[in-house]
Order: sequence, then structure tokens, then C-alpha cells
Amino acid sequence: MKSLLLDSPLKIFLLDAIGAIITALILGIVFTTFQEYIGMPREILISLSLIAVVFCIYSFSCFFMLKRNWKPFLKAIAIANLLYCVATTVLIIALSHQLTIVGLLYFMGEIIVIGFLVYFEFLVLNRIKNS
Repeated sequence: MKSLLLDSPLKIFLLDAIGAIITALILGIVFTTFQEYIGMPREILISLSLIAVVFCIYSFSCFFMLKRNWKPFLKAIAIANLLYCVATTVLIIALSHQLTIVGLLYFMGEIIVIGFLVYFEFLVLNRIKNS
């Protein structure tokens, strides 16, 4: 997967968009329906879901519309993803008393997955910068 993303850097936008729509659906539909099993307040789940929708639209737009000069757009989504992870971490800490084990495991897993994506996004940016 690493070489695929490095050889076709625009595909990272597609990967980002697919991940964002999955996150939006899980948070906005599944977790709001079963909020008591997660522990994260419904309003926060909806807010995080809406952020994921914006990231999805942005990344799909970049994937389909950009042909060149995509580096600043990739840097923007990498930073946005990183900030999303920071915000999620802050929420986990602030709301740890009400999160269930399922909620805690999900959000920690989400941070790990997005963290790997951010790593690949910066890897692509650095590879292009250094070549």
C-alpha cells in the first residue's frame, strides 16, 4: 500500500475520502442511534460526523479535480486530519468518565487509523519535495 500511495499520490485523497465517509456514517448514524453504548454525547457525535463529511467532500473534490499543484491541498487535509486527531484526543480525555469501553476503543482506534493516514500523507509530501 505504501508504494501504491507514493507512486500515485492523488490516490491518497481517495483513501482519505472513503475513510471520512465511513467515519461520518458510523458516527452520524450508527453511534447516534446507539449512543448509550458509546457514551459520547449525541451533539458531539453529530459534530464529528459533519466534520468527516466536509473532509470527504474536500478529498473527493481533490481526487477528481486536481491534476497538478495538489501538494498544498494534500498538506491542508493532512493538517486537518491531525487536528481532528488532537480534538478527538481532547474529547476522550475530557469525557473519559462517561465513555464506555466500546466508545473508548472506537475513538482510540480511529486516532490510530487516521494517524497512519497522516503519516502517509506527510510521507508523500516529503517524497515529492525531496525528488
